[in-house]
Amino acid sequence: MINRLVLLALVPGAAAGAQDLRIAHVTVISPERAGPRRDATVSIHDGRIVANVRTTNEIDGHGLFLAPGLIDSHVHLNNVPDMTDEQEQQYPAIARAARDQIPKSFLYAGFTTLIDLISVPAAMARWKSHDPVPDTYFCGGAAYKDGYPMNFFPKPQRYAMFPYAFTDDSSAVAAVARMKADGAICVKTFFEHGFGPSHDLPVPTLSMVTSVVRAAHAAGLPVFLHASGTEAQRFGLAAGVDIMAHGLWHWNDAPDATALTPSIRGLLDSVVRAHVGWQPTMQVLPGERDLFSASYLSNPLLVRFLPSSLIDWYRTAIGRDTTMTEEKARAVYAGYIQRDEVATEYLAHHHARILFGTDTPSGQTYANPPGLNAWMEMQNLVDAGMTPAQIFYAATLANAQAVHLDKDIGTVEVGKRANLLLLREDPSQTIRAYTGIVKVILGGRVLDPRDLVAK
Repeated sequence: MINRLVLLALVPGAAAGAQDLRIAHVTVISPERAGPRRDATVSIHDGRIVANVRTTNEIDGHGLFLAPGLIDSHVHLNNVPDMTDEQEQQYPAIARAARDQIPKSFLYAGFTTLIDLISVPAAMARWKSHDPVPDTYFCGGAAYKDGYPMNFFPKPQRYAMFPYAFTDDSSAVAAVARMKADGAICVKTFFEHGFGPSHDLPVPTLSMVTSVVRAAHAAGLPVFLHASGTEAQRFGLAAGVDIMAHGLWHWNDAPDATALTPSIRGLLDSVVRAHVGWQPTMQVLPGERDLFSASYLSNPLLVRFLPSSLIDWYRTAIGRDTTMTEEKARAVYAGYIQRDEVATEYLAHHHARILFGTDTPSGQTYANPPGLNAWMEMQNLVDAGMTPAQIFYAATLANAQAVHLDKDIGTVEVGKRANLLLLREDPSQTIRAYTGIVKVILGGRVLDPRDLVAK
């Protein structure tokens, strides 16, 4: 049984500052509907959408659109991007400003719900100590012991960081039980031989991951698989995982190809038939490539999402990676980015179950800035052939269903949690709508974007 205190900490209630509210004469855009509901009135009481409420607190929605808040089903929130624990201790004021701002940056971009794919209760409690903060849930990271991503951390630190690691079928089942008891709503496991200097890492057997899947499903938890290559995604299909937590950067059986081969097409068709969730995470590789850019930290949008003190620290303490020229980096990453784009385009065209996830931040990089990274991901998806309507669905109802939260969020319906966006444009028609948010409503609490933007 989940400890009552853990449960209470994980389940959102009415947000602090929530009040009865009526939004009148607004156009409702909700993913379960075939079209907009015009001149509608939406009432909110105790943080939820209700049929009617008596209140003098009203927002005039003439000319505006009301949509569900967005969900990012792939984030990592434990650390300030590109800051180690030691650096946080060395620069406490900069770290504190960053930690205070990052939750607001997700909200500023329209994200009222986040799923941290590798976390533990203590890290979640630290994240939720800020105000305001998106509704946040976590997956337990079921890593194969000493494989990816544990290999990035020294022993014995890695064992404390990954309490749900496993070595065989029975320990895999026990790991799922522990994370369920800790309040996780999903499982994240991994199939990754590695990259760069670490390219021969141990990986779990099919039997082990199948045991993870069976135990997770018995506990009502969906299973994400870190799988960025064709070998890994075929493995995931065989194991019965629910969601591929990356797009296809590595075509193991056609490593230099950038146009679909019969083998790659066959794999993608299997993804469609199995109705497996698929996160393109297209902004991951640009987030690595842009570390070589001399101009990245001068992007004028950055100051909306990150404190200026943190941006200045990146310039001085981290700086541009000069091991490659910017031109060389673009050439190195181009093929991998194109492969992901081609695969995403094919799946979008064939109505696959695409889920919106950004992997923010994907690693030690300042070029996956919280909030802004999601807007960049949306543009990448448009460039890959997804329509704004497909992106809207992927970031709302599809994500809510994938993590079994669709009874609570993902649509604008009576009984749902009042996580909503009031916008100037229809988000099912243009991704530009998310840059024109009028109000963010979090559990009935009305937030002004001017109070969320970085100072």
